[in-house]
Amino acid sequence: MDKQTRILVVAGPTASGKSALAAWLAQRYGGLVINADSMQVYRDLRIVTARPDAAEEAELPHRLYGVLSASDPCSAGIWRRMALAEIEQAQAAGRVPVVVGGTGLYLRALLEGIADIPPVPAAIRDEVRARAEQMGPEAFHAELAARDPAIAERLHPTDRQRTTRAAEVLAATGRSLADWQATGVAPFPGAAAVVLVDPPVEDLRSRIDQRFDAMVAEGAVEEVKAFLATDPPTGAPLRRALGVPELAAYLAGELTLDAAVTAGKAASRQYAKRQRTWFRHQLTRNLIINTVASKKQSDSLAAIIFPFVDDFLLTGKT
Repeated sequence: MDKQTRILVVAGPTASGKSALAAWLAQRYGGLVINADSMQVYRDLRIVTARPDAAEEAELPHRLYGVLSASDPCSAGIWRRMALAEIEQAQAAGRVPVVVGGTGLYLRALLEGIADIPPVPAAIRDEVRARAEQMGPEAFHAELAARDPAIAERLHPTDRQRTTRAAEVLAATGRSLADWQATGVAPFPGAAAVVLVDPPVEDLRSRIDQRFDAMVAEGAVEEVKAFLATDPPTGAPLRRALGVPELAAYLAGELTLDAAVTAGKAASRQYAKRQRTWFRHQLTRNLIINTVASKKQSDSLAAIIFPFVDDFLLTGKT
């Protein structure tokens, strides 16, 4: 990969239509779609995580969707290595890489670089997670603070994913995660054009509610039931995917289905709000689309985005 490499990045909050926009661009420019959603990298819960369906994946190449099992770890660094490999292969095949997702940390890692932390051996990872489970969040965080105060002070005791990650890195490398993070790697070696899909709040809320209802109609409850029956690890990220805690509560008899759906929609709206705030303040974007994107894009949107992309692919400049 060199400075001539050019990628399109489509970012946006959940239910904004960014995946449809990315597919539209990939089809027009002979590209492929690369996932940058931290939940869609997992094989389970296709409906709940809103992964592209089989028909959509058959229309054009999709990469990094459903490539990990629920027990596999994934971090911004791990995802970045996979994404760079996919981008390089796309370039070699003469395809335009279109990276799409709502996980801001993944996108920032790709564009700005991230510490190249060595993979943690499975035995160490399993040992640390078992100890975290046995000790409980407060005691485990206290143990981490005694061994690695620099990173522990940044983390809340209930943030199990990050506290265990910090403990795993320390155990595997002998270095604090804070030290690794202070030694970043070079930013993306080529050129990137970042398109942010940022629709009006009311439009986004309506889209979130409609999509959640559609997911339930398509079998989201049954999907979550089957997933939980596999007894995924307590710390598995998919257990926290939007809608999973609420539908799990319904399956456990703790909520009615209507209450679970209402709670799931509320959680999704709150998450979208946090995403919008993050993208506005943390991500450098080159073009903002102030509408909900859909599978059938408008002529007015085409008039805005096609000249922008044409010029970028020709010159490498935004």
